[in-house]
Amino acid sequence: MMLPKRKSPRIPGYDYATPNYYFITICTHDKKCIFGKPNQLNRCGKIAEHCLLKMPEINSGVYIDKYVVMPNHIHAIMVISSDVDHSDANNISRIIGQYKMAVTKKIRNVEPEKVVWQRSFHDHVIRNREGYKLIWQYIDNNPIKWEEDCFFITED
Repeated sequence: MMLPKRKSPRIPGYDYATPNYYFITICTHDKKCIFGKPNQLNRCGKIAEHCLLKMPEINSGVYIDKYVVMPNHIHAIMVISSDVDHSDANNISRIIGQYKMAVTKKIRNVEPEKVVWQRSFHDHVIRNREGYKLIWQYIDNNPIKWEEDCFFITED
């Protein structure tokens, strides 16, 4: 059976190694709640958070400005700094791929059969201060508005 070609979520022609602020959302496989509860991360959630915070050590010129680890997804404002090489090495897709791989390896050390991530991720180029403030507030409020979240799923 031939599946339809998936539309790219990326902006055509935009260089995703460009210094900027990016709003990133990464979902778990089948949106399963594997990271614990809002503000109560389990072992898998702590691994996801730890790897996110280690990102600047692995990718020079990249840092996480704000983030939240939710039961089945992660939101982050990721910054690519203007004071580093902006070759394809600091491309968002590569950086997120490294992150997902690191989290998966660490989780599989404790839960070998666990499928962690959904394919791909969502990104939004933050274009101005107002957009930045709205995203910052959204990340801050995400845990207290969990039951209203578009990713909300009741746990089994």
